[in-house]
Amino acid sequence: MKMVEESENKFDPQQVIDEFELLSKDAGRIQEETLQKILEENGRTEYLQQWGLNGKTDQVSFKNCVPLVTHKDLEPYIHRIVDGDLTPILTRKSITTISLSSGTTQGKPKFVPFNEELMESTMQIFKTSFAFRNREFPVVNGKALQFIYGSKQFKTKGGLVAGTATTNVYRNSQFKKTMKAMQTPCCSPDEVIFGPDFNQSLYCHLLCGLILRNEVQVVSSTFAHSIVHAFRKFEQVWQELIANIRDGVLSSRVTVPSIRSAMSKLLKPDPELADTIYNKCIRLSNWYGLIPELFPNTRYIYGIMTGSMEPYLKKLRHYAGELPLLSADYGSSEGWIGANVNPELPPELVTYAVLPNIGYFEFIPLVENVDGVEATPVGLTEVKLGEEYEIVVTNFAGLYRYRLGDVVKIKGFHNGTPELQFIYRRDLLLSINIDKNTEKDLQLAVEAAAQLLLNEKLEVVDFSSNVNTSADPGHYVIFWELNGEASKEILKECCNCLDKSFVDAGYVSSRKVKTIGALELRIVKRGTFHKILDHFVGLGAAVSQFKTPRCVGTTNLSVLQILTSNVVESYFSTAFS
Repeated sequence: MKMVEESENKFDPQQVIDEFELLSKDAGRIQEETLQKILEENGRTEYLQQWGLNGKTDQVSFKNCVPLVTHKDLEPYIHRIVDGDLTPILTRKSITTISLSSGTTQGKPKFVPFNEELMESTMQIFKTSFAFRNREFPVVNGKALQFIYGSKQFKTKGGLVAGTATTNVYRNSQFKKTMKAMQTPCCSPDEVIFGPDFNQSLYCHLLCGLILRNEVQVVSSTFAHSIVHAFRKFEQVWQELIANIRDGVLSSRVTVPSIRSAMSKLLKPDPELADTIYNKCIRLSNWYGLIPELFPNTRYIYGIMTGSMEPYLKKLRHYAGELPLLSADYGSSEGWIGANVNPELPPELVTYAVLPNIGYFEFIPLVENVDGVEATPVGLTEVKLGEEYEIVVTNFAGLYRYRLGDVVKIKGFHNGTPELQFIYRRDLLLSINIDKNTEKDLQLAVEAAAQLLLNEKLEVVDFSSNVNTSADPGHYVIFWELNGEASKEILKECCNCLDKSFVDAGYVSSRKVKTIGALELRIVKRGTFHKILDHFVGLGAAVSQFKTPRCVGTTNLSVLQILTSNVVESYFSTAFS
């Protein structure tokens, strides 16, 4: 399973690239071997035995016997593991750790098995993308300003350790060793990363970065949202941070004893550094190019920037100035899929090369057969250029033919392995009758309407949506948080523009015949989306994994409640009247 056996302190990027080239040239055979390994290891589990494989480990038998499943199908098995059942249910070796998904999609986190094999594939992905990244943008003996946050791990009823997927990774000793070997250790001490109060940790991440400003070569987080969030915070607290550096005394806003103790080892009075940062900040125009001014040796900014993160790119580019934005790898709480091996591509065009030895992958073509039956899944090497597919994963942690719910497009091939572009989540759809609008369609509509705010020097801080079916006919509701006051005239125009920007044929025809009502734009108070973040953090989610829910359905009533209770004005479209 390990791609490269390297000592703790030695890391040879070229060796990693050579290994990947070999793997990708022989993707078909590697996929066969990977499935065989998974089934040899776990064939005698309760879950696989019921499907009558009888020891077979070939692809044809596997697909004929084992059904496609969603998380809902596996929940009864996972809950038994969580409750302490030690029999081989999904895997031969007992699962000792559970990952929690962010919970922002369905309103509650999913439990997913996590084991050492998943940790190894995580490190393999990190090393692979780092090797390609470092070839284009070398970093040497630098530090990473990482806005990462570990949430609390807790024990389940059955005594298993449970935490968010990111927390399980950050707390694993392999993570630190790998970051050290890649010469980009984190600026902040563990006490800051794993602090119990996110706002205090964020403040200290910024402070650690400023103290070590000349050593910072990478600014990163799991998701682009966290980087934007951090520098929005910087705009509010920069003078306080500078005062802390000048006096060598930590702000009273940081009250957690372990964080105060760790920070006291780093923070010493430095009036010269304080003056330098102050002069940099006052010379900036509207904070444009903030990151390279604060951290002059930064090579690039790194994090997941695709899918629901794309709306934050405009603001991130504003802070980044001329620095390149590099999108991180493609995975989920269930496991990893591919690495970004073309780091020079901008986030909007980024692709992910599938690593053929970290799982067995199938792809469901997004074309229905004549009789409306779903198309048969194809293998990793059978996908066609330009086609869209839903990904199906079989991995070493007890998921077999598991529908991930992600739709991807095949943009090319790296030797024999496909390069995927993430398109959308299948379950994030705005739909009332024959209309189908994806998260991407919503994003494009918001971008088009937000153009009308530019002359007013306003921007959409964040957004979400909901289908209101309590009215007849049902209609789309879009929630916007703005960074200032907009005139009623402009907002009416924005509302009409949103309505007209959904170009899906089913939506347009339904609007024309009034089987879908006028789109509604609701403006919410400043700070509403921060309340949503606080809500999920309160449920035990990690800020590192937070994704703003773009489409809030009936399973997510608490978020809908936060949005609706903070509405300050609303507008109905007159675009089709």
